[in-house]
Amino acid sequence: MIRKISLSYLVIFLTVFQVFAEQSDSLKTQVYTYKIFREIGSTSWIHTQEAFAEAEDMNADMILLHMNTYGGQVVFADSIRTKILNSNIPVHVFIDNNAASAGALISIACDSIYMRPGANIGAATVVNQSGEKMPDKYQSYMRSTIRSTAEAHGKDTIVTGKDTTYVWRRDPNIAQAMVDESIYIENVVDTGKILTFTTLEAIENGFCEGKANNIEEVLEHLEVETYEITTFQPSFYDGLKGFLTSPILQGILILVIMGGIYFELQTPGVGFPLLAAAIAAILYFSPLYIDGLAANWEIVIFIIGLVLIGLEVFVIPGFGVAGVSGIVLVVGGLTLSLLDNDLFNFDGVGFNKLLEALGIVLSGLFGSLLAIIYLSKKLLSSSTFGAKIALQTEENIEMGYIGVEASLGDLVGEEAIAFTTLRPSGKIMIDDEQFDAVADTGYIEKGEKVKVTRFVHGQLYVMKQK
Repeated sequence: MIRKISLSYLVIFLTVFQVFAEQSDSLKTQVYTYKIFREIGSTSWIHTQEAFAEAEDMNADMILLHMNTYGGQVVFADSIRTKILNSNIPVHVFIDNNAASAGALISIACDSIYMRPGANIGAATVVNQSGEKMPDKYQSYMRSTIRSTAEAHGKDTIVTGKDTTYVWRRDPNIAQAMVDESIYIENVVDTGKILTFTTLEAIENGFCEGKANNIEEVLEHLEVETYEITTFQPSFYDGLKGFLTSPILQGILILVIMGGIYFELQTPGVGFPLLAAAIAAILYFSPLYIDGLAANWEIVIFIIGLVLIGLEVFVIPGFGVAGVSGIVLVVGGLTLSLLDNDLFNFDGVGFNKLLEALGIVLSGLFGSLLAIIYLSKKLLSSSTFGAKIALQTEENIEMGYIGVEASLGDLVGEEAIAFTTLRPSGKIMIDDEQFDAVADTGYIEKGEKVKVTRFVHGQLYVMKQK
């Protein structure tokens, strides 16, 4: 009897303790942290999306961005700052040393900024890979973006006696001075200098809420006493996806796809160029398909485009509707796969995103064209690779080899009908028999009467009859 009573009390005690523990945990502030400790690019953007999704799933009370970066690509920084501005969860940033360039743009988007003593924020001028300042059209976009980011935080109301004034929480002019060297702000920055704040200067000018040496001190500033911290842990796939969706790599993959297909068309059989093109296509479309950007129909129109180009090369003489349609479909498939569109509904995509995707694809195609021209000369003249992708032996007439029928020379002077349009090559019909021919001058439309003028190097030449 005593044992039963003791067990009952024990069960009640454990139940009460569990309920108390659960209530205690529910009272803790849920803090979700993630880091940007590298150049801002496609990987940073993927990590941001993953981190925000996890924070929303766990109903986090706040997101704390731990930053130390010298900047990166503006397009991804713009995507991250937009994600922050539209977040339903408050987002704060702890600058652990540097928030330069794109890092400054992201930091200004956050609800509050805390900096380690000796840290810096600013210098958001757009530069290229060599560190050289980009043309003013790029600076103009960045000026507008960083200014609107500062304006998004609104104004504070200050009441002094009977007077009420409204002051920007983040001064847009100061934000713009981080990009525009023509801005002059008294006691802040002189004309001809790009603005960068130290920690104390940022605090004085409203671009930092306080100093902190670590995340715990940031939470003290935010008056968070009891909390539970969850830190984003990027997976291997996140890093791989970020690498594969880099605009530079995507351009290279497009180059390999088009270059591989071209060189495969120049060689008999199925070989290395086609294999390289297939692998590049898989690497290009796979991460986009998994993320839901590349839809089945977008991949299908890319394949249809390749088929049409193949038909133009091998079946249809000249270069017409099939070839042009094929190129349009290939470019369209590659471009649309980079966009978060729903069929042809581009709401929310934005014109800049469309231009960026089209620029990546056209850059890759242009690069593949240059590579084809360069490598065609190099590889075909190479003793090592030339023999593998092209015939190197000569079959001279003196040795008894005749590449074409010598009787074709007897057709000189004959009248014929253009069986296809000659642009300038095509086919002609003589006595119900087709022959390959080249127009001596201009184009000759299908059905027009022509006359064979000469036979040179195994090729018939014709001229339109007047």
